[in-house]
Amino acid sequence: MATSNSEKFEINKTEEEWRKTLTPEQFRVLRKHGTERAGTSPLDKNYADGTYVCAGCGQPLFTSETKFNSGTGWPSFYAPIEGAISTTVDRSFFMTRIEVHCSRCGGHLGHVFEDGPAPTGQRYCMNGVAMEFVPEA
Repeated sequence: MATSNSEKFEINKTEEEWRKTLTPEQFRVLRKHGTERAGTSPLDKNYADGTYVCAGCGQPLFTSETKFNSGTGWPSFYAPIEGAISTTVDRSFFMTRIEVHCSRCGGHLGHVFEDGPAPTGQRYCMNGVAMEFVPEA
């Protein structure tokens, strides 16, 4: 997985510009590395065909084909769209986790864990507020 520590993102905005385009909750999660409460996102139980895109920049991140019910209360996927994400090491809250970001704008999406289903064994546990769902036409 790529790391976003030194990446320059295609989309760069000032904090004020982000605040103007995002809801307060989207800003808290995407730009300040927040986490939404488990079970609060309607995307968690959405199983319609379509694509999950970054709420900050619209980049496609995950397809409905890789979504699964992890039982965690957050939308979960076993694989991202190739090139859609980047990762960093998150050492907050006295633990080490792999943080997932949009590779286009750097927005914080959630974390990836090694306890997912086949074929990857990974669980991309995403904040629903950080994404928007685009139904298949």
